[in-house]
Amino acid sequence: MQANIAPFFENVTGTISYVVHDREDSHAAVIDPVLDYDPKAGRTKTESAQRIVDYVKAQGLQLQWIIETHAHADHLSASQFIKSNLGGKIAIGEHIRNVQAVFKKLFNLDEDFPIDGRQFDYLFKDGERFKIGSLDVEVMFVPGHTPADMAYRIGDAVFVGDTLFMPDVGTARCDFPGGDAHNLYRSIRKLLSLPEETRLFMCHDYPPKGREPAWETTVAEQKRSNIHVHDGVTEEQFVNMRQARDATLEMPVLILPSIQVNIRAGQMPPPESNGVSYFKIPLNQL
Repeated sequence: MQANIAPFFENVTGTISYVVHDREDSHAAVIDPVLDYDPKAGRTKTESAQRIVDYVKAQGLQLQWIIETHAHADHLSASQFIKSNLGGKIAIGEHIRNVQAVFKKLFNLDEDFPIDGRQFDYLFKDGERFKIGSLDVEVMFVPGHTPADMAYRIGDAVFVGDTLFMPDVGTARCDFPGGDAHNLYRSIRKLLSLPEETRLFMCHDYPPKGREPAWETTVAEQKRSNIHVHDGVTEEQFVNMRQARDATLEMPVLILPSIQVNIRAGQMPPPESNGVSYFKIPLNQL
């Protein structure tokens, strides 16, 4: 059964969030919602997430799931805002525990910060199947960009997170803690082994000059023309390219605040004695 897919493009971070629901059923999932954040003022807004809330309500949908493909380094998750307005379970892949362990050390978080994923309502395992109403969903473990990335296959559609970008943009970086270009290549080949007509939905788009943002492609298009990993590119060639390219990239503007929120399932750091939450900025570490 084919899902109804509504994309929501957030132009500041180039992120695409999705509402997915059955064409004949009121149950729905939200994938990778964005919380707007102004790093200059340290201020959050909910305009992007509110568009999703308004859509879900206007369509008369019942939200079952708020799904993260991974702990994003380029935007803050709006999962808590979505949940507070629409309900649903916040879920991510079980390897988020590895990411939490790494960043607990980097940010020197309190000893009582758990690294077992309990901040999330549910942790998916590779190969697990679940439902959005009557829609069947398959969970696919696709590490490389981070050690915890998941893709979600719903009928002929796969939400690939940051494994792949549009063919003219290429693939995700692998130089964050726990990233691995070898693993990313194998994860991409796993995705590209699906039927060629399979639709692939991106989590980000950074369009070249002259092209409007886009987020849907196919396995066939990626195999034919992805600039980094089209058919014929070997693992060694890909790893060499990815490592050389990653060495030239700056850290994402929002990596430090984003990770502190996203390993907490969208929660802000706990308020201090004055009632204010603060982000930590580790010096000379990234």
